[in-house]
Amino acid sequence: MAPEVFGEKAVRLRGGYSKRAYVTFLAGNGDYVRGVVGLMKGLRKVGSLYPLIVAVLPDVPLQHRKLLTNQGCIVREIQRIYPPENHVQFAMAYYVINYSKLRIWEFEEFSKMIYLDADIQVYDNIDHLFDLPDGHFYAVMDCFCEKTWSHTPQYKIGYCQQCPEKVQWPSELGQPPALYFNAGMFVFEPGKETYDALLQTLQVTPPTPFAEQDFLNMFFQKIYRPIPLVYNLVLAMLWRHPENVEVEKVKVVHYCAAGSKPWRYTGKEENMGREDIKILVKKWWDIYNDPSLFLKWTDAIPDAQVLSGLRQVTENSALAAMPRMTSIPPAA
Repeated sequence: MAPEVFGEKAVRLRGGYSKRAYVTFLAGNGDYVRGVVGLMKGLRKVGSLYPLIVAVLPDVPLQHRKLLTNQGCIVREIQRIYPPENHVQFAMAYYVINYSKLRIWEFEEFSKMIYLDADIQVYDNIDHLFDLPDGHFYAVMDCFCEKTWSHTPQYKIGYCQQCPEKVQWPSELGQPPALYFNAGMFVFEPGKETYDALLQTLQVTPPTPFAEQDFLNMFFQKIYRPIPLVYNLVLAMLWRHPENVEVEKVKVVHYCAAGSKPWRYTGKEENMGREDIKILVKKWWDIYNDPSLFLKWTDAIPDAQVLSGLRQVTENSALAAMPRMTSIPPAA
């Protein structure tokens, strides 16, 4: 029996409640749904104890929603959020849609969440990030070396926070810029007070080229805390800062470089013919196509001793939330 599409205020998971969850975002009827399915399977493969919430816009078709719930996702419909009107040139045209991601701060039934873009895959368990101290916003620092950053002073002078020792920030430009994170993955605490402040601030903040990522960096600047690169490997790091990357230790891969989406991959775009990229794309497909990761749900609750052998957790509600799973392909 597939899990239901849960209501607005409570996420009930087969006999208990989880106060922690992963969350991703989906819009439209395109192929990003394949990324979300892959992400759900990846979380299952690494043995995560927490559910994946998919915040969907109204234009996500019912067929895609059913596909997600059949894979164990919890679908939550959200409404669009629009930035103030102006004539900014976004780095990517679709970025304007991403302001709707701010809605995830409304999910206040959760004490802590980890956001993951749909073009991310998890290759090692990262549940321990939920145990990071409260009161901060955690994410991985970004890189300014790609052409999409050509509008910034960092790109123009060759400065990057991934290697600040190579090009010093010129004193004539004032204080060095604040640390800047990639918003494809972050750890945060939902809450209505924060959500209301986000929306109020958005209405008086002109949009910028990187849309909600720039906005989140501005809003959370004072409480932002960097976490290691292994929790969000942006693929450009492989050719821009290879000295900072140990691929075998990476837990989370972000397939955000042009041409790198595994479900669209041709290998023809710039840098996509690299052997390390081919390996990472194959690694994604190995999870997506793994028949053992198809899910059949039953009403049974796993024995507490079995779960305690997997990981010692303090949230009894999260333990009770875990359904028993039988890995078989779904019926045609």
